Amino acid sequence: MKTHPVSVILPLCLLLFFIVSQRVRGEVNVAALDHDRILAAATLALAQAPVTITSRTASLSEGGIHDFYSNGDYWWPNPKTTNGLPYVQRDGQTNPGNFTEHRKMLRQLSDAVAALGAAYKITGEDRYAVKAAGLLQVFFLDAATRMNPNLQFAQAVPGVSPGRGTGIIDTLHLIEVPKAIEAMEKSPAFTADEIKGLKQWVADYIQWLTTSKNGHDEAHAGNNHAVAYWLQVAVFAEFTGDTAQLAECRRRFTQVFVPKQMAADGSFPAELRRTKPYGYSIFQLDNMVTLCQVLSVPGSADQDLWAFTLPDGRGIRPAVAFLYPYLADKSTWPHPPDVMAWDGWPARQPALLFAGLAFQEQKYLDLWQKLPADPVNEEVRRNVAITQPILWLHTPAVAK
Repeated sequence: MKTHPVSVILPLCLLLFFIVSQRVRGEVNVAALDHDRILAAATLALAQAPVTITSRTASLSEGGIHDFYSNGDYWWPNPKTTNGLPYVQRDGQTNPGNFTEHRKMLRQLSDAVAALGAAYKITGEDRYAVKAAGLLQVFFLDAATRMNPNLQFAQAVPGVSPGRGTGIIDTLHLIEVPKAIEAMEKSPAFTADEIKGLKQWVADYIQWLTTSKNGHDEAHAGNNHAVAYWLQVAVFAEFTGDTAQLAECRRRFTQVFVPKQMAADGSFPAELRRTKPYGYSIFQLDNMVTLCQVLSVPGSADQDLWAFTLPDGRGIRPAVAFLYPYLADKSTWPHPPDVMAWDGWPARQPALLFAGLAFQEQKYLDLWQKLPADPVNEEVRRNVAITQPILWLHTPAVAK
């Protein structure tokens, strides 16, 4: 019988042990898995013309050309009046006649910059950073085309309100922009003045978010809107180094969101009561988990949100455990199906990736890899704010 020397067998055994231990520990190589997908998205972004909200004006907006504008999703012309005013609400039913151009442009900008940032992170090629810097300059910094750092006129309701706090959810997709900038900021494509200008825009936006009436209304919402609001504040505050706001975000998570929005079984009752309970539950969990990903300091007694639990056991771990079976098999969902976009869910939800890594839970990671990375349903795409997860992981960029 043929034998193999120890010098051959030992390395093979070590390799096998490494592979098995990696799986047991709950790991996934996101850079390798997403490599081709990232470069394909970045290639499209390289060819994208600059976008700016000043190129499309809304006839019903009470703001100026630099002010973001959108309509409340579920509000429709009043059938009982000749001019359709005031609009009336149909919960869960999006009005296709709403002005959505600014929302689409913001997401187009965010998705392009995220793809370019991810491509730069895995390749170190400056062409991606050069393109991203140009897009950001036009959208946020140039005097003629910049967006004002507020959402005073977001989700307006004709005949009811020129803009509402609920509209702040429209900038949720911007949370990937700071992550992309951080991935690229060492490139010579970004000057010190540009980085300073971008951070100032974000700081001004935080100031508006935390001092305006609309911001106050959204910050104190009793459902997913408040979580999405504080996730934005958390990411933007991390980008600008605002430690006071980061502390407030952690306080909201531990003293408000878990005790007041989460049920004993890990579900979110305010989302289950909606006409789209499945999609809203997924959206809420994604944002709660992303708060943990952004705000947690592992090993810290008061800053590790992954480990935070109330005396009754509520915390992010049971929240993920509650929804996981229904992400794995939607047919087991015990509540009514969503009135809209039911067939589009689930996608490759960031909650599965971040929680799978944090809890070393391989089944979450396995499911995450199986689900669609780029959903085609427009409503689902609008509710998945993280398009390039590599930007959110603490992995080093490729050395140049």
